[in-house]
Formats: sequence, structure tokens, C-alpha cells
Amino acid sequence: MKKLFRKKSIPHILEQMRLQGAGDHPSLGKHLTARDLTAFGIAAIIGAGIFSTIGKASADGGPAVIFLFLFTAIACGFAAFAYAEFASMVPVSGSAYTYSYVAFGEIIAWIIGWALIMEYAIGNITVAISWSDYFTGLLENSGFSLPQWVQMDYLTASNGYQDALALMQGGKPFAQLDAPLQAAYTAWNSCPTLGSFHLIADLPALFIIVFITALVYRGMKESRNASNMMVAVKLCIILLVIAVGVFYIDTENWHPFAPNGAAGILKGVSAVFFAYIGFDAISTTAEECKNPQRDLPRGMMWAIIICTVLYSVIALVLTGMVPYDKLDVGDPLAFVFGQLNLGWMSGIIAVSAVVAMASVLLVFQMGQPRIWMSMSRDGLLPPKFAKVHPKFHTPSFATIVTGFVVAIPALFLNLTMVTDLCSIGTLFAFVLVCAGVLVLQNKKDIPRGKFKTPYVNAKYIFPLLLLVAAYISFTNFRQESIDFLQNSPQPKSPDELVTSLSTTDISVVQQWLQTRPEVDVQQKDVEAQLTALAKNPTVYNQVLQKMPVDKKYTYATGWSLFQHKIPMWIFIIVLLGLVVWTWKANLSLIPLLGLVCCLYMMAELSVWNWFYFGIWLLIGLVIYFGYSRKHSKLHQPI
Repeated sequence: MKKLFRKKSIPHILEQMRLQGAGDHPSLGKHLTARDLTAFGIAAIIGAGIFSTIGKASADGGPAVIFLFLFTAIACGFAAFAYAEFASMVPVSGSAYTYSYVAFGEIIAWIIGWALIMEYAIGNITVAISWSDYFTGLLENSGFSLPQWVQMDYLTASNGYQDALALMQGGKPFAQLDAPLQAAYTAWNSCPTLGSFHLIADLPALFIIVFITALVYRGMKESRNASNMMVAVKLCIILLVIAVGVFYIDTENWHPFAPNGAAGILKGVSAVFFAYIGFDAISTTAEECKNPQRDLPRGMMWAIIICTVLYSVIALVLTGMVPYDKLDVGDPLAFVFGQLNLGWMSGIIAVSAVVAMASVLLVFQMGQPRIWMSMSRDGLLPPKFAKVHPKFHTPSFATIVTGFVVAIPALFLNLTMVTDLCSIGTLFAFVLVCAGVLVLQNKKDIPRGKFKTPYVNAKYIFPLLLLVAAYISFTNFRQESIDFLQNSPQPKSPDELVTSLSTTDISVVQQWLQTRPEVDVQQKDVEAQLTALAKNPTVYNQVLQKMPVDKKYTYATGWSLFQHKIPMWIFIIVLLGLVVWTWKANLSLIPLLGLVCCLYMMAELSVWNWFYFGIWLLIGLVIYFGYSRKHSKLHQPI
């Protein structure tokens, strides 16, 4: 057990870094300044978030989604302080993996390294899929269309086909299906088949990953120059969008400001947080910085500040230009200008989105090989992963493997699944980095860097903040809080209800609804009828209670409801533990708030994300005990 938590000392790490470049240990090239790091941060943050997922978040939360952007920025800012302090103490590649090795020991370092592998790989899968959507849309606008089955992943086509079939059986005409469902239905029916297997794969996503991997393999200087150019292009486009869009704002679209309340705002937490991940990738380039102890903290902070301002303004402009409920599309920026018949702007945005998301791929594709390289140097992965190319001075083998790890799943996985998995892996890394600063805060034997998080004693402030939060929950959100504690049944959404019913049940419900006085009998579409009723929650509940189908289809109850609350209960229990730890150890407030904010955002993610993340960590532990523990450089045979 003691060996599982063996730690690396900071002096030992710094000595290892000094020896890099001597003999058989080639070093990475040092080319980066604070400006380059800020550009990398902007390149990583402003990508799929602002060009894609911001639409879904705005549709859920309305104009008030800007508060979620601000909250997420503050949470990331707290985490960035912790990252910056560690980067100043341990200016080497490895990011949270290396920091955890110092603070917690080997087993925790392995877990966080394994989580980071998932973060960067799945993050790039997500961006590659979004890039493919914009690229194929750009081709279509230019008069060149690819078959649906080569521009869509297998899961989206399969699930979309089933949902489209259920909705059409409920009376919805094909022409009235959402565009994504129409595309999925078409792809499934038109693709080649091998027996019963449908040959559907996202080939444009594969293309961009191969291209970016080749660029990263060539060298840091080339990657830096490409990133700086792409950042300049997308900042110009975003400023153009704001400058033009502000003249088309209708302030009536900002009323109501928070149409779905706090629940609607928080529903977009995964999408919004995904828009911010990437600033931590800056810390993986520490060995390639000219002055990492000074420039890494500056790069992180400036990147978060600039991106927060841009995100908030863009969200206000989008929700002011068109009603918020129309923004649940894959390309919201291009969509709003298309709605206003400004086709020329849509074209410019589509081109810039292709460039912007390629820059995100670039930064993430640089980050993952450097994590693997650091783990390999410590013996936790085979030595091949630590190989540095003699000419290009990049982790060559790890870069090639990263290309395969990202490219193959991008052909088959869907966007929602990978977005949420990427978010939970990143948040987990942030939680441990913040906790690492708290663990090391009172240790006198730790060499300190030039940057240190300002210390504010949280002993009394933190319990007081929790009491205020509890008071607000049971006054402003009293019913929601009581429902949570009592596990009260919750009505299912119309879409969820209809797609879960069998053909026979849909027919029964369809006939029954025609007898209800609340229902528009001229409308034959079951999902549309229920959606209209759902605008009045009281009426909708009354209809669901009398609907002639099993209550498991109309309400989430019992274990099926409680299981989705497990992450929040974990958060509450950890909070109580943090109160005790804070009281005993006089913890620093900023990293503590970073830990709490990031853990809260983890708790807002689906329990299934926790489940899949847990499976990923178990696979990692099997590899650790099967290989890494025995080959660790810290391993001392008995």
C-alpha cells in the first residue's frame, strides 16, 4: 500500500529536466513565450464551444446562459490559479499528472494521467466531429454534397433512425422531423450494408485528424505558427460577428431572460464547460517554454479572461438576434445570420469555424503525446512513448499513437457522448490539481516557484458560504430542493416519452388524446400535442397521470430517478468532509473554491457519464497493476 503512494520530489523532477538533452535523453525544443501560450489557450478554448455547443446551452438556458459562462469561467479561474502554482513549481511536461505525482503519489498520478488521456483523446474526437459538420455544410453551400453515410458517425445514425421511426409512428411527417433526425434516417437507409451491419463512418473527421497529427509531428515551431495564424483569423471573425450582430438585436428576445429557471441554465453545464477546457493543455508545453515559471501563469489567466468576455458577448448577441428556443442547432452562429437572410455572413462564419476548430485539434493533439511522454519517462508506460524525434524534437511515437486513438473512435462515436465524457475527465483533473495545492500548502520543504496562489483562510468563510447556499436553496428553490430530498416523481419530456413507447402504445395514446378537451384534435402528431401541453406544467401533469400507459413511461420514479441524483449526493457528502478538513487545516480559499466548483459541475453531469468514466478508470488500474507498478522508476524490488 505504501508503494502505491510513493511520490516524486520536486528537486528530483527539476534535476531530471536539467539532464534532458544530454546523452540518450534528447530534449524538446524551447520556442514558446507568454504571447504564444495565450494564443494556444485561445486556440484551445474558442472552438467547438463558441461555434457549436453554445447553441444548445442557449436553447436550454435562454439569455441567462451568460451567468453559466461567468460561473464556469470563475471555476476555471480558480483551477487556473492551482495549475499556475504547480506549473511555477514544476515547469515540466505532464500537467496534472506530474502535479499529482508530487502531491498524492503514484497511484493517483496514474489515475489522473489515465483520465487526461481520455480528456484529450475524447476532446479531439468531439472537435473533429464538429469540424466535420461545419466542413460538410460548407461543401453543401458550395454546391458539393457528400452522401449522408460518409459524414455521420454510426451511433448518431443508428439512434437517430430509431427516434425518427418512433416519431413518424406517432404521426409526425418526415418533413417535420428535425434536420439531424432526417439526416440520420437518410444515412441509415441509403448506406451500403455488410450483412446486417450498416457501413456508416465520419470520413471528414478522419481526414482532419490525420492532417493535424502530421503537423504536430513536424514540430512545435510549425505548430505554434499555424496556431497563431488560426487564432488571428477566428478572433477577427468573432469580432465581425459581434459588430454586425449587435445591429440586429431585438431586446424583446431577451424576455424572459431565464425562461427555464436555474434548472435550464444548469442543464447546459456540460456544453459550456466543454467550451472552456483546453487552458490546462498549456501546462503540457512547459518544457518548450522559454520562461515557464513566469509565462505559464500569465498565458492561462489571459486566455480565460479574453475568452470569457467573448463568450458572454456572443451569447447575448445570439439570443438577441433570434429567440433562444431556435438555437439548438449544430452551427448556431451561421444559423442566426441565415435566419436574417445574411447569407454572406453565414459563409464567412462557416469558413472561420473550420479554421477555429482545426486550431483546437492542434492544441489537444499536442497535449496528449506529452502526457504519455511524461508517463513513459517515469516507467508507467513503455519506453517507446518517451522517444523524441532527433530532427523535429517532438514525442514522435506518442504523437502517431495519439492520431490512431483519436481517428478511429471519431468514425463511430456521437457528439453528446464524447462531449460529456471529455468534460468529466477534465473536471476530475481540475479537482485533483486544486486538492494538490491544498495538500502542499503547509509543507515547508517544498521548493516554491515565482507564482503562488494568494492565501485567504477559509476556516470561517467556507462554512458560511455553504450556509448561505443552503438558505438560498430552501427559499428561492424550495420545491426543487424538497423534490430532490424526497425523490418525488418527475414527469418525462414529450420527446422522451414518445420515443420510449412501443408502436401499439403510441396508437393507444394517439386515440386517447383525441378525446381530451385540452388537446388540439386537428394536430395528429403525438409529440407535438404533448409539447403544446407541456407549456402549462399543471395541465401536462394532469394528462400524464390519466394517460393509458404504464407510469414508467410517463414519470421517472424510484431507483430510475434516484440513480441520476447519485453524483449530487456524492458532491454533498464531499462538501461535509471539506468543511471538517478546512476547519482543521485552515485551507486556502481560492483552490478550495476551485475544487468545489469543479466537483459541482461533475455532479451536474449524468450518472451514466460517471459510470463510463469509472469503467475507463478500472481499465487504467488493470494496466497499472499489470505493467506500470512493476516498471515504475520509483519501484524498489523487495
